[in-house]
Amino acid sequence: MVQITSREIRLASRPSGWPQAGNFAVAQVDVPPPADGQVLVRNLFMSVDPYMRGRMNDVKSYTPPFQIGQPLEGGAVGEVVESRAPGLSSGDIVTSMRGWRELFAADARDVRRVEQPGPRPSLHLGVLGMTGLTAWVGLNLVEVAAGDLVFVSGAAGAVGSVAGQLAKLRGCYVVGSAGSPEKVRVLVEELGFDAAFDYKNGDIPAQLRAVAPDGIDVYFDNVGGDHLEAALAAMRVRGRIIACGAISRYNDETPQPGPRNLALVIGKRLVIKGFIVSDWLGLAPEFVKEAAGYIRDGRLRVKETVVDGLERAPQAFIDMLRGENIGKMIVKLR
Repeated sequence: MVQITSREIRLASRPSGWPQAGNFAVAQVDVPPPADGQVLVRNLFMSVDPYMRGRMNDVKSYTPPFQIGQPLEGGAVGEVVESRAPGLSSGDIVTSMRGWRELFAADARDVRRVEQPGPRPSLHLGVLGMTGLTAWVGLNLVEVAAGDLVFVSGAAGAVGSVAGQLAKLRGCYVVGSAGSPEKVRVLVEELGFDAAFDYKNGDIPAQLRAVAPDGIDVYFDNVGGDHLEAALAAMRVRGRIIACGAISRYNDETPQPGPRNLALVIGKRLVIKGFIVSDWLGLAPEFVKEAAGYIRDGRLRVKETVVDGLERAPQAFIDMLRGENIGKMIVKLR
C-alpha cells in the first residue's frame, strides 16, 4: 500500500498581540486510508477568517481554542480522492472545516457535498459560503428593507462587500468605509455602493457625516471601536446595529473601553443585534439559492484575493487581519 503524506499548518505558539510567522509551523504527516464510512479529500482552497484569531487565545469562547502543536481548522473546499461512504464518490466537491492541510480522511458526516460547484469552487468559501451567509443573516435579523440608509464598515472585506451589495439589492442607500483609495474606488465603481470613504484619512465621524448628512438607519459593524462610536452618533431614532465583528480589537493585548457615547442607545431607542452565523446554518440552502441567482444575473459581484500555496497561509491570515485583501481572502492549495 502506498503511504499518503500531507502537509498541515500547526499552531506553534499563542500570539501576543498581532500574530507573527513564528506562531505557525508546517508539518508533514501520514494520512491513513479512509475506513468504512469515510472519505479521503484533497483540499483545493482554504479560508482564512478573522474569528480564527480569537481561537488562537487560550480562552473559552463560542468555539474551542486551537491547541499548540495541533493543526489549525477552518473552512475548506476540496475534491474527494477516495470514498468508502455511500452518497459520496471520487471527484465530488465537498466543503469541510478541515482547512490548513492538503489532504485528510474524515467521516462522511464531517463534509458536505456541493451540489453545483460551478467553475469556481472557492465561491463556496466566500459569497456562497459562510461569508455570504453571514452578510445575509445579519441583514435579515434587523429587517433591512427598501429605503433604509445602511452604513457598512470594513466594506471591502469578505462579509462587508457582500452585505453592502445585498442591501443595495433590497433598495437601500449604502455607504461604506474601507482602508485605501483603491478599496473606496472598488466599492463605488465595481460593487455599486452609493458612497464610501477611506477611514485612514482620519476623523471617521466627519467622513461619515459627509456621505450620510441626514444620518443612518442601519449600521453593519465588522470593525467595532471608533467606527462603532461614529455610527452611534450618526444613527437615527430607532436605528438598528448589526454586531457582526470587531476586527479592530482582535489583536489588543488589553481590553479597550467601550464607545464613549453608548448611552445614545437609550435616547435614540436603538436595537443592537449580535449573532453567530453557525446558529443559522439551517438557512444556508435558501441563501445559496438566492445568492447564486444574483451571481448568474450579474447583480452580485464577487471579489477574491487569492494566495497560492499552503505554506503561505499564515501570511495570508496576517495580511487579512491587516486589511490587505479586497473581498474574500482565499488560499489556493492546488
